[in-house]
Amino acid sequence: MEYRQLGKTDLIVSRICFGCWQLSPRFWGEVPLEPWHAALKKSVDLGVNFIDTADAYGDGYAEESLGDFLKKEGLRDKFILATKFYWNFQGERHPDTRYEYILRECEDSLRRLKTDVIDLYQIHAFDPLTRPEEVAAAFGQLKKEGKVRWFGVSNLNADQMRMYLPYFDIECLQPRYSLLSREIEAHELPLCLEKRIGAIAYSPLFRGLLTGKYDRDHKFEDTRKDAPLFNGKAFHRILDAMEEVKKFADDLGLTVPQLAIRWVLTHPAMTSAIVGIKTEEHLATICPAADEELPIEVWYKVASILETAKKEAEAM
Repeated sequence: MEYRQLGKTDLIVSRICFGCWQLSPRFWGEVPLEPWHAALKKSVDLGVNFIDTADAYGDGYAEESLGDFLKKEGLRDKFILATKFYWNFQGERHPDTRYEYILRECEDSLRRLKTDVIDLYQIHAFDPLTRPEEVAAAFGQLKKEGKVRWFGVSNLNADQMRMYLPYFDIECLQPRYSLLSREIEAHELPLCLEKRIGAIAYSPLFRGLLTGKYDRDHKFEDTRKDAPLFNGKAFHRILDAMEEVKKFADDLGLTVPQLAIRWVLTHPAMTSAIVGIKTEEHLATICPAADEELPIEVWYKVASILETAKKEAEAM
């Protein structure tokens, strides 16, 4: 496993990050915990030392499940632990980044995760109603109390990040990034390079569409069933493009998912790719993606294939 320094922090993280969004039943249905537990244990052997979760995943369910298992197995010290806050899910769910809420929700996350400190605490999305100095005050208090080591943001654009930067250090951006979602190449990733902000990509396989495992008759039954590229002629166009991509993967001795994740990790701003792991077999097949980077000509060619396919699919 390859490792990178996360931004300007002292955190040295694996290039594959163990994501926990799959423990959100309203999005993905019930995920059996026993295979998931086995994957968590296997990640230690494979060198994956980075876990990302959020309080909103299952309204605390993902954090609690993770915390219970890490405590039971004595594995907390094996991982750099990242979580997020933003959704106040006490009552009617709504965004909340006020001072009092951040302090309270951090305490709740610490309790669910059964840990004394969160290594990376991230704003899950942008809240236009809370002034940046109020967020900064909460972060300063949490750091003073030793409950959080470093702070980051998720889903923010470059202008929103610049609004926060005068008030607190952003050490990490967690954006959506894949062969089918490249918008952040224009502004956000250049800002990360300029300011030495780590970047950890979520959905590098575009919710599974870049795995190459689906055929033209597949019908999605989860949150993807109404998504634009997962149905009809658009879905078929992307599958045709994935057949072209497979030829490049075969030439490099990679699976299609390995190539798609290696494509993400080849960008110089990218620190890690977050992958939602359900089984140890899944984890073992993904980890080789981090062994090295793609040749530059392959990176651009594969990107061109999927960019063309996406434009044509969206026009259907």
